[in-house]
Amino acid sequence: MGIKVTKMQGCGNDFVIVDYLEYQKSGFEMSELAKKLCDRHFGIGADGLIIPNTNVEDADIGWFFYNSDGSTAQMCGNGMRCFAKYVFDRKMVDKNEFSVKTLAGIISPHILENGEVRVNMSKPILIPERIPFLPNDNMNYKIAVKNMIFEGSAISMGNPHFVIFVSPSEDLLELAKEYGPLIEVAEEFPEKTNVEFIKINSTDKIELCVWERGCGITLACGTGACASVVAGVLKGCLRNSVDVKLLGGKVHIDWAGDKINTYRDVFLTGPAEYVFEAVFQI
Repeated sequence: MGIKVTKMQGCGNDFVIVDYLEYQKSGFEMSELAKKLCDRHFGIGADGLIIPNTNVEDADIGWFFYNSDGSTAQMCGNGMRCFAKYVFDRKMVDKNEFSVKTLAGIISPHILENGEVRVNMSKPILIPERIPFLPNDNMNYKIAVKNMIFEGSAISMGNPHFVIFVSPSEDLLELAKEYGPLIEVAEEFPEKTNVEFIKINSTDKIELCVWERGCGITLACGTGACASVVAGVLKGCLRNSVDVKLLGGKVHIDWAGDKINTYRDVFLTGPAEYVFEAVFQI
């Protein structure tokens, strides 16, 4: 038996999207289906599984989102852009700006005329217990792993992030590979964390490499890009409008906040592309 699947990607962060009726045909629990489809050797290969949910009352549409290891994620910026284009193209919504119910709350994507998607990612969460982050001070926190001490900021964009700015001479990918999995499971993060390593090229341009909770190294992370810009603005080293270069491409982040006005929405703009549609044999 086969189920219809669509693969999409945003800056190389890739996802399998399956309609709810197709999911029901599979006979799997969602978490098990995620692991099966996302496996890069025995499945399709992806960073996550997305299943649209049309049975919601307080938003235009909702989603079920699972990481490749079968765990749930509260939010995913690149996944949201792909999801938005998918449901709009299939007329599951009848407008190009709409509301989506997620575990991180209501998120509002807007499909632009140039095909990119701008997403209102809501407000950054800086209160430690809501991130969640156990220490009282979540900004400029020093964490020790192996032979290194990193200073970073714990911020939530509906999912937890630990944002670390490093010197221009550092290799971001090597740092993420070696220290990302250790920081992800550090005791300071009761629900684990995503980890970002960042170089500042100018006040409006940064480079970022991420170790994603439940996925490992990914080519892009939308919520990570948002958290990184928020941290940089609060540190006084970034402007409020920043281009973020990721391993798989570029996104743009706008945040009108500052140290006094932290309760402002973050906007993420970037591409969302189809890879293929197919029938996967279960």
